[in-house]
Amino acid sequence: MNISEAASRSGISAKMLRHYESLGLLPPVARTESGYRQYDAKDVHTLRFIRRARDLGFSIAEIGELLKLWQNRQRSSAEVKRIALAHVADLERRLAEMEAMKRTLQELAGCCHGDERPDCPILDGLAAMP
Repeated sequence: MNISEAASRSGISAKMLRHYESLGLLPPVARTESGYRQYDAKDVHTLRFIRRARDLGFSIAEIGELLKLWQNRQRSSAEVKRIALAHVADLERRLAEMEAMKRTLQELAGCCHGDERPDCPILDGLAAMP
């Protein structure tokens, strides 16, 4: 199948497909005599794996590790679990940071009258030194 069909079947744009290939996440694919990429069902399966991992927020480096483990039938599931739990910890840290940002903005917005007055506690809060 050509690149547009592989993109459609995998849910990844043709541009990202080429990018993943350039990064080595997808091995170089076969090409026609005129140089067009040709993908097979295995390539699409790999692309779906990549898309799902990206949807879960894994980094490109983590996806590379996960792909190697996925393709290695001698793998230890402990290594996969380690990567997943490290990612969960990172997500929890980022969520806590976002919650703190949300609270700060809610407090600043609560102090603002939101009327015709020029003074604005939100802007004052943003300008304040931490």
